[in-house]
Order: sequence, then structure tokens, then C-alpha cells
Amino acid sequence: MKKTIKTGVLSYGMSGKLFQCPFLNEHAGFELYAIVERSKKEAHIIYPKIISYISVDEILLDPEVELIIVNTPTNTHFEFALKAIHANKHVLVEKAFTVTSSQAKKLFREAKKNNIFILPYQNRRYDSDFLSVKKVLDSGNLGKLVEVHFRYDRYRYGIGPKVAKETEIPGSGLLYDLGPHLLDMVIALFGKPISWYKSLGYFRPKTKVDDYAQIHLIYPNQLQVFITMSMLVTEAQPSFVLHGTKGSFIRDRSDIQEKQLLEGILPGNPTYGIEDTDKYGTLTTISSDGIKNHQKITSDRSTYIHVFEDVYQTIRAGKPYPVSEEDILKQLEILES
Repeated sequence: MKKTIKTGVLSYGMSGKLFQCPFLNEHAGFELYAIVERSKKEAHIIYPKIISYISVDEILLDPEVELIIVNTPTNTHFEFALKAIHANKHVLVEKAFTVTSSQAKKLFREAKKNNIFILPYQNRRYDSDFLSVKKVLDSGNLGKLVEVHFRYDRYRYGIGPKVAKETEIPGSGLLYDLGPHLLDMVIALFGKPISWYKSLGYFRPKTKVDDYAQIHLIYPNQLQVFITMSMLVTEAQPSFVLHGTKGSFIRDRSDIQEKQLLEGILPGNPTYGIEDTDKYGTLTTISSDGIKNHQKITSDRSTYIHVFEDVYQTIRAGKPYPVSEEDILKQLEILES
């Protein structure tokens, strides 16, 4: 049996607590070995065997660490990932992968030069609501797609406390915060667009960063795709709206996994990743005689443990990673344009 991948995590903030450590602890192929905690030492309360370092440089010196997860603010990703590569560690990088496509290209080049894997963490490909969209598309019930809308809606009128998100530094703002999720979904389903148009908004008093963003992506066969992010929507709109020549599919976002993780429901729990019964999408088609047919499309159980299985299979078995270099480079080209 192949040995477990001893893993170090660079931060024990929300990402580390919710989206990284519980899954590393659950997946048999990984050992949650070390973490960076610069001030508060909290990880040992849940993971008593974990080693806590005070700096990135310190954790990179540990020869036992094989994989580093870069889950620090976006503007640090390039620096820390490059250091990890030069320390001969495989790297898993949170979104946004880097601030610019040129930074990403350098990381990919350096990783290949050092025979290292550097992989993007795009967990939303394993959201059950997104997978239900994919299921409807694969069914062909929509016919030829005409128009698609994906969106994230929030309401946060005040300026948040997170400096990395609210200060005018590279990689801050709503576009870089939520854009990578939506763009990855779109690219995963439809591939790379022919062209795009981007709009940003600054609406909250004294905001220094964008709090609204929309990107209009144009695809072959006249397909129009719109992704929208807003911090000023009091009543969330449907998060997935797809119109085709034979029907429409509309679905709200559920975020059940994030909600459960916040409530302390861990990936090993048999209820984890199962949507509430009132969460479903509606597929509407029209018969040849003009009668509308409404069908409830429920979501299958899903779990972000699949991200870590993908990482494990790439590192240990050399299997292609689902999110390609080309996917990430196109995503960043659109974000930075």
C-alpha cells in the first residue's frame, strides 16, 4: 500500500478549519501533519498530534512534509507556492490561484522543472447544486443552450474586518474572491470562451474594493453566459439559470456542505453532503402541443473529499488532475483583464 501523504497547511483560518483540515483528517491517503499558526495555537484542540509552526519558512524546512496547502490571502499565493516548490513540496493552492496569469505560468514552469505537482483547489466542482446543473445539461433536455446565468448574492453593506479582502491590494475585492468559483464552474461545463466583457462596481460607502462584478462570456454557437457577484442583494436570486431551445432549468444555491461544516457536521458523518428535501431545481420543458412540464431535479449527495481524492490520485498514481493548467490560466486571464 502506498504511504500516506504527510501534509502541511499554511493557515488555520476559515479555509483551514472548514475546507482543508477535516478532509485531510478523513481521507486515508493523507496525514494532517503540520500547520502554521502565527499567534493563536488552536489546531491541537481538534488534532492533538498536529505540529504547529510559527512561520511558512519553518514548515517548509520539515523534511517529513510532502504536500503544502497554500490557503493564505491571494496576494501571498505566488510567493509561498514558489517557496514550497523550491523546497521540493507538492502544492495545493486555494483560489484565486495567483493574482496574474504570468505568476501562474512561472509556478507551473518551476513545478515541472522540479518534478513537483502544483494543483488548484476548486472545491465548488463538487457542490451538489452544481452537479445537478451538470446532470441536466448532460441529459440534453434543454436542447441547444441559448443563455446561462450563474451568480453569488450576499448582503454586506458594511466594510468587513478582513484586510486582505477589503484593502486595495492585488487580489482583493469581490471579483477575485468569488469570481474563481463561478469562472471555474463555467469553464468546467462549457470550456473556454471566445471573448468576454467585464463590469465592476463600488457601491458601499468608503469601499476600497469592488463589491459588484459581472462578466459576460461569449461562446461558439451564440451561447451567452453571464456570471454575477454582488454584496448588495437582500433577496438572493436563483444561482443557476439556464435557457435552451427545449427548456429551462432554474436552481437556488444550497451550499449545504459549507453550512454543515460551520455547524460541526464533519465529512465522515453519514448525513454530510445530503441536501435538505426542499432544495431542488426545476426543469421546465414544453411538449409539442405547447403544454409546460415542470420536473423537480433533486441533488445527489456530494462531498469535497473528492478534491482530496483527485489530489491523491495525481500525486500517487499520476492521474490527470480535473482542473487543468489551461483552465486556471484562462480563469486568471479573464480576472486580470
